[in-house]
Amino acid sequence: MNTTSQLAKLRSLMRERSIDVYVIPSEDSHSSEYIASCDARREFISGFTGSAGCAVVTHDSAALATDGRYFSQAARQLDCDWTLLKQGLPDVPTWQEWTASQSSGGKSVAVDSSLLSGSAAKRLGDQIRKAGGSGLVPLEENLVDIVWSHDRPARPCQPVRVLSEELAGKSVTRKIDDLRQELSKKNCPGFFVSVLDEVAWLFNLRGNDIPYNPVFFSYATVTMEEAILYIDESKLTDACISHLRANGVRVRGYESFLCDARQLYEDVKAKRLADRKGAGVGSFLISNKASWALYRALGDDGSVEEIRSPVGDAKAIKNETEMNGMRSCHVRDGAALIEFFAWLENQLIEKKNSVDELQAAAKLEEIRRKHERFVGLSFPTISSTGPNAAIIHYGPEKGRCAVIDPNRVYLCDSGAQYLDGTTDTTRTLHFGSSPGGAIKQAYTLVLKGLINLHTAVFPKGTTGFALDCLARQFLWKNGLDYRHGTGHGVGSYLNVHEGPIGIGTRVQYTEVPLAPGNVLSNEPGYYEDGNFGIRIENMMMRRYHSIFDEQYPVSNASFDSRPWEPPQYDWLGKHLAVPYFVEEGPCKRGHLRKQRSRRGVWLAFQHL
Repeated sequence: MNTTSQLAKLRSLMRERSIDVYVIPSEDSHSSEYIASCDARREFISGFTGSAGCAVVTHDSAALATDGRYFSQAARQLDCDWTLLKQGLPDVPTWQEWTASQSSGGKSVAVDSSLLSGSAAKRLGDQIRKAGGSGLVPLEENLVDIVWSHDRPARPCQPVRVLSEELAGKSVTRKIDDLRQELSKKNCPGFFVSVLDEVAWLFNLRGNDIPYNPVFFSYATVTMEEAILYIDESKLTDACISHLRANGVRVRGYESFLCDARQLYEDVKAKRLADRKGAGVGSFLISNKASWALYRALGDDGSVEEIRSPVGDAKAIKNETEMNGMRSCHVRDGAALIEFFAWLENQLIEKKNSVDELQAAAKLEEIRRKHERFVGLSFPTISSTGPNAAIIHYGPEKGRCAVIDPNRVYLCDSGAQYLDGTTDTTRTLHFGSSPGGAIKQAYTLVLKGLINLHTAVFPKGTTGFALDCLARQFLWKNGLDYRHGTGHGVGSYLNVHEGPIGIGTRVQYTEVPLAPGNVLSNEPGYYEDGNFGIRIENMMMRRYHSIFDEQYPVSNASFDSRPWEPPQYDWLGKHLAVPYFVEEGPCKRGHLRKQRSRRGVWLAFQHL
């Protein structure tokens, strides 16, 4: 993609406004990782389509920063106008450091204040001033939107639907009451909910405004007196309106949110002035993901306390209904994966048919659609063969994808949204002749790391940061590693990437201990650029005395059977074919027992 034209237009706008450096984050006004097409500003200006990164443009240069998942993809997609900042590598500046370095000599740096969190804006502003810049300028307009003009996609306006308490496991009234208890402890006037999956979870609603994520554009305010949902009211069905009314929730227009926040700030400020003792009202609470624009609307004067969202914390701890739903949907999803891989091997080996990466992904979705409570995919399927498997977040494209080679590694990372849960599973398979020694060794080390984390026993208060090394240690002993986190939280019929929990080296993972009810992925890997990639991913559910994980089998054709300890053999025996034929329970609904002959034979063949 040639970005010269849009960069020239953007720089013209920057000069008109006396802006020397312009920052273009990936996120939308709700700090979303996955965004609607109308908010894909960084992609529009740079040509880079990955889900994480930040673009920074000056009058004579442009830089795109992203993490290790996207190094190969970004190098391929960026044109000569851009410099790639590979975040996390030695001697490579962070995008914040690079931005600050461009501001020396009193230059101005600007950003759309709705796209950067208040805390991130403060830190960046401090770095800019320390480097000799004039500070960070908050803009209420977005310069990329002006360049995009009439070609910018319209904002989605999909209908919202109610998630029944039977599936949610907890009423809206109880969730709001729990939040008010947190407000009462801090003597604060209210909490502003700005993250989309938190709004959806709090009000037991689901939408379709962002692909693969059942959320809708909205905000919420909860005080001790009332709860307000800010949304385009045309999205609400009669059932939604009745549902909200029954739970005491008032509805206001989406565009009214910041204006109402300013008014609430003024009302509370007046109340503070009237309280001679000054102890009547505490500070507003906002999430550490809330935008700088909201921070400024609330006075930006010490009237705001920024915290980790209590709604996000509550959402990450699944109730019993949600946990049962996650188990059930993973059984159905596992059945779909078994059918898919049996079909794929039959096409490649028995029928000698040609199947490309995109055709395989489409077939997997077709199979999933047959299962009850299926809603859609939870992210675009990563269907990759050979060297494409080394691109961590590879996406096959029509006309450019590869034909699957049975004699090379095939990596499939996929997931789905069901009414009762969200799935995310990765398997790496080799259908043809035995893979080479390097692939077998790498697969074995990755699988041992996955088992090591699955079988870990740890005390209360342990964080995902502390557990990360358990999945990497076998790779480390051989001088190998992978450039992504080991695990992420997963929503319940919500976002497939859910905070605040995770397993990895991010600072945020040191702050939140894992708790019973957390659902996380376990996905170590290894990638050799231009050759192959390996990743194995299961879901784990944190319990008091045990961990649930999905029982889709791993392939014994890809690992070395010699270097295993007895506990690892025990785990393998429980996670291959046998459980699918001998286990039965209410949540299984006969999905696995009803596999047809060919699928049963394929599954048995995978058994060690």
